[in-house]
Amino acid sequence: MRGRLITIEGIDGAGKTTLAAGLERQLAGHGVDAVLMREPGGVEASERVRELVKDPSVRIGARAEALLYAAARAQLVEEALLPVLESGRWVVLDRFVDSSLAYQGAGRGLGIEEIARLNEFGTGGLEPDRTILLEIDPAAGRERQGLRLGGFDRLEQEEQPFFDAIARAYEELAERDPGRIRVVDAREEPGHVLAAAWAAIVDLLPSNP
Repeated sequence: MRGRLITIEGIDGAGKTTLAAGLERQLAGHGVDAVLMREPGGVEASERVRELVKDPSVRIGARAEALLYAAARAQLVEEALLPVLESGRWVVLDRFVDSSLAYQGAGRGLGIEEIARLNEFGTGGLEPDRTILLEIDPAAGRERQGLRLGGFDRLEQEEQPFFDAIARAYEELAERDPGRIRVVDAREEPGHVLAAAWAAIVDLLPSNP
C-alpha cells in the first residue's frame, strides 16, 4: 500500500519546521513509519539549489527563481519522495508545490496558474494527501523570524507587501481546496498547533476507513 504525503505550508515564521518534526514523532508513536523531508532540499542536488536560492548575495530573477524551485522539487520527487511513498512509508514534507504557487505565483506576480503548470510537469502530477496550512499574520511571522539566529535569507529580506500577497494567496488556495488543505491557527502554543494538525490528518491513519 502506498504511503501518504503530508505537507506543511505557511509564510516564513509560521512554525512549519517545528510542526513537521512534531507530526513525525506523533506518527511514529502510532506505528506509522514516517520520513521527514524539507523543501527546497532533501537530496544532494536539491540541497545545492537551496543554497543558491537562499543566498542573499546572489541576484536571481523571478522566472529563474521559479524554475530553480521547480527543478529542486522535480529531483526530490524522483530521487526520494516517490521511492519512499511507494515503499509504503509516509512523508511529512516541510513545503511543497503550494509554496511556489504562493511565493512565485503571487508574491513574484508570475501567476498561480502558470506556476501550477510548471510544477505539475516537475512533479509528474504528484499531490499531497493532506496539507496543513499554518495561518499567521505576516507581520507576526516576520517578528518571529527576527528572533532567530543567523539573519534573513534572500527571500526573507523582501518587503512586507511581498509577504502580504503570499498570505492572501495561501488563503485563496485553502478556499479552493478545503478537502486537502486544512487551516491551523499558528498563533497558538506549539502543543496546541500539533494537536490541531494531528486532528486534521488522523482520518488518514491505516486504522481509519
